[in-house]
Amino acid sequence: MIDILFDIIGMSGTILVVGAFIMLQLEKINPKSLTYNLTNLSGAVLLLISLCYNFNLASFVIELFWIAASIIGLVKYYTKSKQTITVE
Repeated sequence: MIDILFDIIGMSGTILVVGAFIMLQLEKINPKSLTYNLTNLSGAVLLLISLCYNFNLASFVIELFWIAASIIGLVKYYTKSKQTITVE
């Protein structure tokens, strides 16, 4: 039963990450948007959780980088938003 739970968590993460990438390629989402970065971050975290049960070092490392990239995107988004508010 626990196997199924972690598979569902991992597949949910996969759907989020791949879905965000597909939306980006279809030009339905802006790569600098809050939605894109939060979707990637959420997906990567879910995949990381599933990897704690079914560990794979290469996948674990790439998800850490994916999380870092998403956090960088979020920091840039909030920094830019704050500058826009200050300028107005």
